[in-house]
Amino acid sequence: MSETFPLVSIITVNYNQPEVTLAFLDSIKKITYPFYEIIVVDNASPAKKPAILKEKHPDIILLESDKNLGFAGGNNLGIRIAKGSFHLLINNDTEVDPGFLEPLVSKLQQDPSLGVVSPKIRYFYQPMLIQYAGFTPINPITVRNRGIGFQEVDTGQYDKDSYTEYAYGAAMMIPVDVMKKVGLMADIFFLYYEEMDWIHRIKDSGYKIGYVHNSLIFHKDSVTTGSMSPLKIYYLNRNRILFLRRNVHGLLFVMALLYQFLIAVPKNMLVFLFTGQFTLFRAYKNAIGWQFSNAFNPELHMSPKFD
Repeated sequence: MSETFPLVSIITVNYNQPEVTLAFLDSIKKITYPFYEIIVVDNASPAKKPAILKEKHPDIILLESDKNLGFAGGNNLGIRIAKGSFHLLINNDTEVDPGFLEPLVSKLQQDPSLGVVSPKIRYFYQPMLIQYAGFTPINPITVRNRGIGFQEVDTGQYDKDSYTEYAYGAAMMIPVDVMKKVGLMADIFFLYYEEMDWIHRIKDSGYKIGYVHNSLIFHKDSVTTGSMSPLKIYYLNRNRILFLRRNVHGLLFVMALLYQFLIAVPKNMLVFLFTGQFTLFRAYKNAIGWQFSNAFNPELHMSPKFD
């Protein structure tokens, strides 16, 4: 280790996907950055056990959770045993450019105002198509935002570092000192919106968010959850309103609730019903029902500390 190349903890979560995770590990082993550790958290995979990961890559740290902790809880488990000065949380369904790590570390070293940085992300199966080059702000009423560069052909139009509103959970690097100040991701999200909530807290603590243009990864999007699976519909919609409840306040909060329950929820339910997507309808109904059954749950506003 050195001041130029501090130890980076690379943390990824595996769930029933040893083949996908092996491809990720093969990719990581080709990087040019000299000092890193790899932590793989297995989220209690029920069918495909993770032993092969350690067999093929004996130098990794493999943590086997006894229950599925979701994206937030799985990453938090890895963070708690990581030793690096910087923690890179990265999806197992990604593959990386060999030189992607140096620009992320350098950016955080050069700009102490930054709390999180994310690389440029392109689609693995359409490698010139951009998935992420930054995010716009989240609208506090609709609780939606837009990806900068989303599904644009990469012609170099975003080849400049910039501050942005949100990092992307598929790959984001955080200094350990920031986590000590802000805490970890809120486990209650389980899947989706947890990184947005985390970034919101990081920004509230005075930090900026950075997009690093010359760091590049490729994302095999939605390998775990499926593009329109009941699991994805449930957690996306449950957590959109959960994010609202945790981060929007005052009159905006009232306006947002009215919009969600008088416009967005009825419209989405009718779409699922009239298009015959009854499984997705039930998942969506359960997501909304969760809000009422957890109306006074104090855990909704809790976030784990970094010990």
